[in-house]
Amino acid sequence: MSAVSTPPTTSAPARRDAEATKAAILKAARYLLARHAHADITLKAVAERAGVSPPLILKYFGNKDTLFARVMSFETDADALLDAPLDELGRHMVRHVLVSQSQQGADPLLRIVFAPLHGAQGDILRANFRTQVTERLTERLPGPDAGLRAELAVANLLGLGVMYGIARGARVRGAALEEIVDRYAPAVQAHLTPGAGNPQP
Repeated sequence: MSAVSTPPTTSAPARRDAEATKAAILKAARYLLARHAHADITLKAVAERAGVSPPLILKYFGNKDTLFARVMSFETDADALLDAPLDELGRHMVRHVLVSQSQQGADPLLRIVFAPLHGAQGDILRANFRTQVTERLTERLPGPDAGLRAELAVANLLGLGVMYGIARGARVRGAALEEIVDRYAPAVQAHLTPGAGNPQP
C-alpha cells in the first residue's frame, strides 16, 4: 500500500509574510509622516520605501486614509510603552524609547512632534496622543497633579527621542543603552512616583 502524501502547509508562513509586509508598510508610512506633510505623501512613496507595490497597500489597508489612520494612532505603541509596574515604569519607558530607535528604527511617540506639518490631520494626531498616551498614563498615577506629572514624564521621553533620533546627539548615541537608562530614568520616575525615594540621576 502506497503512503498517502500530505501537501505542505503554507498558511503559517504566508500569514507571517503578510504580517511582515504590513509592518513594513506601516513603518514606511510612519517614516514619511515624520518628514512630510500628510497631503504630500503618496501611496507610491510609501510603497517605494516599504519595497512593495501600491496595489499591495490597497489590498492590506484599503486606501491612504485607512493606512494613515493606523499610523496616527498611538494605541499599540502606548500598550508597549506602559507595560510595566508603576515603580519600574520610568526605566521601562526610557529603555523602550531607546530600543525602539536604536534597534527598530522607530520611536513610539516622536511623530507627535511633527503634528504642525499635517493641518487638520495634525489635530487628529494631537487628540490621539492625548487620549491614548498622556491620559492613559494619568489614569495610572496616584496623588495630586497626576495629569501634569504624566505630561512632564512624557515630555522627558520626547526630549530623549528628539536628541537621539532627530538631533542625533553623538554622545547620547555613543553611550551604552543601560548607561542612558541609569542616568535618565530617575528623572522620568520622579514625575510618576514623587517622593517615593527616587534616586538622583
